[in-house]
Amino acid sequence: MADKNNKGNGSPLLQLIDLHTSFTTDNGEVQAVNGVNFTLNEGTTLGIVGESGSGKSVTAYSIMQILEKNGHITSGQILYRGQDITHYTEKQMQDFRGKNVSIIFQDPMTSLNPVYTIGNQISEAILIHSDKTKEEAKAATIKMLELVGINDPEKRFKQYPHELSGGMRQRIMIAMALVSEPDILIADEPTTALDVTIQAQILELMQELQKKLNMAIIIVTHDLGVIAQMADEIVVMYGGRICERGTADHIFYSPCHEYTKGLLRSIPSVENMKKKLVPIAGSPINLLNMPKGCAFCTRCDNAMKICLEEVPPELKMPDGHFASCWMNVKNGNYVSEVPGNE
Repeated sequence: MADKNNKGNGSPLLQLIDLHTSFTTDNGEVQAVNGVNFTLNEGTTLGIVGESGSGKSVTAYSIMQILEKNGHITSGQILYRGQDITHYTEKQMQDFRGKNVSIIFQDPMTSLNPVYTIGNQISEAILIHSDKTKEEAKAATIKMLELVGINDPEKRFKQYPHELSGGMRQRIMIAMALVSEPDILIADEPTTALDVTIQAQILELMQELQKKLNMAIIIVTHDLGVIAQMADEIVVMYGGRICERGTADHIFYSPCHEYTKGLLRSIPSVENMKKKLVPIAGSPINLLNMPKGCAFCTRCDNAMKICLEEVPPELKMPDGHFASCWMNVKNGNYVSEVPGNE
């Protein structure tokens, strides 16, 4: 098992190298994640954005290895502090989950067990991953409830999920995920079921806890606005592949993939509220019927013949970020091709 205290050596905390994840269905094999590469460093935030079916959540579930029974990692590596966790046994993964990496799911009402109290569910994680007694686990649970901003934590400890509001339940999910002080927190659409005011509070809370615990965060979302001010790096996915990756400034102000540009055109701008929004034409890609070339080519207004026939290579842009789009080749808008990519 990897040593979570082995910090400060300058190596990446987490690396995905050419990751492929597929699902076996009655209609054929679905390649939900198709050659994903990225790096996560300690104390940083990575945002993964894209439409439903883009592969963003499956990428997160692949890291946790909590895929459906018909899903499996077919190739590639997931390195945690240099160790490939794709070779871990189920017992090693049970220890890894919660202790090293935890996840917050998008709907806390369906993620929390309705027949157990809040205190019971959070304490269970402590008892599994430590040698604390029940009394010590209760004390640690109450302390964590206080940390995530739950008022009257001793009362909440005895309550059931249905007795709490949506925002309170999401805080409970964060407390449960952080109670073992993991190195990495994965948040899968953490604000989808919440109103705008509570969304802002939850995101602010995650940032505060990140500073206190020095943990890395992976936020999975379809909403670019959620991670605009939070992510150190943004990965844009479509059809199981990474279209573009870079800082928030790169993605928002210098997008170099037609899909990223389409996403930005479809969200409202505070600077120009009178500007008409332009939705992306067509429907999300059918992963059972992927084109030979770029996954986005069937919805792209600027698609060329080569887009239909060949997967675009990942290219380094003049400002230092990366995109996989043939338009950059056509316009000569790149510095070099990234080795190891198709």
